[in-house]
Amino acid sequence: MTANELRQKYLEFFQNKGHAIIASASLIPENDPTVLFTTAGMHPLVPYLMGANHPAGKRLVDAQKCVRTDDIDEVGDATHHTFFEMMGNWSLGDYFKEESIAWSWEFLTSAEGLNLDPNLLAVSVFIGDDDAPFDEESYNLWLKVGVPADRIAKLPKKNNWWGPAGQSGPCGPDTEIFYWSGRPEEVPSSFNDDNELWVEIWNNVFMQYFKNTEGNFDLLKQKNVDTGLGLERVTAILNHGDNYQTDLFWPIIQKIEELSKKEYLSDQIITRSMRIIADHVKAAVFIIGDPKGVSPSNVGQGYVVRRLLRRAIVQAGRLGIDIKTNSNWLEKIVEAIINIYAIAYPELVDNKIFIVQAIVQEGEKFQRTLDNGLKEFDKILVENNLVKGSDIFNLFQSYGFPWELSEELALEKGWKIDRSGFEEELAKHQELSRTASAGKFKGGLADNSVETTRLHTAAHLLLAALRQVLGDHVAQKGSNITAERLRFDFSHPEKMTPEQMLKVESLVNEAINQKLKVAFEEIALADAKESGATGVFDSKYAEKVKVYTVGQDNGKEQRNWDNIFSREICGGPHVETLEDLGHFKLIKEEASSAGVRRLKAVLE
Repeated sequence: MTANELRQKYLEFFQNKGHAIIASASLIPENDPTVLFTTAGMHPLVPYLMGANHPAGKRLVDAQKCVRTDDIDEVGDATHHTFFEMMGNWSLGDYFKEESIAWSWEFLTSAEGLNLDPNLLAVSVFIGDDDAPFDEESYNLWLKVGVPADRIAKLPKKNNWWGPAGQSGPCGPDTEIFYWSGRPEEVPSSFNDDNELWVEIWNNVFMQYFKNTEGNFDLLKQKNVDTGLGLERVTAILNHGDNYQTDLFWPIIQKIEELSKKEYLSDQIITRSMRIIADHVKAAVFIIGDPKGVSPSNVGQGYVVRRLLRRAIVQAGRLGIDIKTNSNWLEKIVEAIINIYAIAYPELVDNKIFIVQAIVQEGEKFQRTLDNGLKEFDKILVENNLVKGSDIFNLFQSYGFPWELSEELALEKGWKIDRSGFEEELAKHQELSRTASAGKFKGGLADNSVETTRLHTAAHLLLAALRQVLGDHVAQKGSNITAERLRFDFSHPEKMTPEQMLKVESLVNEAINQKLKVAFEEIALADAKESGATGVFDSKYAEKVKVYTVGQDNGKEQRNWDNIFSREICGGPHVETLEDLGHFKLIKEEASSAGVRRLKAVLE
């Protein structure tokens, strides 16, 4: 079964169970300053898990694009990835444990689903503690569908509990499903999650509690189901290989083999390098090609893209691939990636020229960095065949020269590097970075205070004003909103003039002074497009979306608007009238990345 077939089979299975298919949200979180990327399927659905009404209803199913960089050093084994897709089915206060468990088992084991051998599956449930009791209901439901008691592990919170993200919030027990990845004839009669051949493939989270600020767990009025099934991992299981031997990666690996004239499984080091190149370039392609795409830079999300590409380029060099020997090698790999996902994510095809240009430019720039770093490495003074950690860190900090490459070069010369000294210098640097950007990388819910709601509404006005002043080519490329200020990234090829900035500021304040109303409606995506709403049209499914309109309501029963200032697809929240905003002021305009400008603004 191909990945495309698996993705579609999953969506259609739950569609037949009354779920609405919703599109993957952007990899760039909507007005959430707490995280850099969408890291899980539940991330874009947080407002609805907290009680807001979703336009598509109470039962949802999707395949969500995700990026995680916490385990970036683990990439290179058979299962870890930076970019991945998480398939999920959701109940927003509708069904609960019985249906969730029964449908999960049916999808995995039935002929209409994946037809996996039930004897190769096992599960775990929450054992209970002082905060919440043993999840006996889930345990009994697994027995009911036919899982033997010896295949049901009772595990503590660290294994079978979700949330809350902060000190308080929704949370609850989860139940995980495992697949035996070893030889079928060697499957144990009982389940032990310490055995690495048992691979977790599905996690069903049951949000039934709310942890309050005093640390107590109260039952929620709206109980939700949040599940996650990893597309890459399950595709590998269905095709009896590692993740990189599936159709999600193999065409990329083949292209790397062709460029390097080396075989994927010929050597462990070669295998690891090829995996890192395939994973990291793929993640960069999806981040840059996202409808709210981010280009390589030295800050935030752009720095992650830069780091991914640099790691990939270093690994390519180890395989004998570089710009000198093959000037368009990066472009060839990007093309292989886009071809794999052309059907599922056509935005990559639409943005191909921009993606290729951004990645190739970064590759050429880093190749020069590598060349400079090599020259500096040759100047290092070595005592007793030991390279000082401070020298390795200076190369890393000043030239972007990866310490792994320094270590490799030192080994070639018969030297050792002071690894602990380097890590000590790096730890000092990271501590300074964490202090300077405290809170930036924490997980959790975005701030939904009055201040951020006002600034979120102002962001809509800013986009509309920019399009009036600069032209229809302007599109939002990201935003970051705190209680104090709005940061807004948008597509535009050149620096704004003072006159343009003044005009934008005046247009926004004019709308505020008119005390225009803000209202939303839930309509079909096609109708939203036809009505002239701006936003990210990344759905190939027929679903409803929220459209917020800012303008003068003429008061008729069927809402018609005079003097429409802004009409945009968005999940909210917003103020009800612009008179709540105060005075809008632009405080800075600067470059964000290639072809993207950044504005900072406040409400006074």
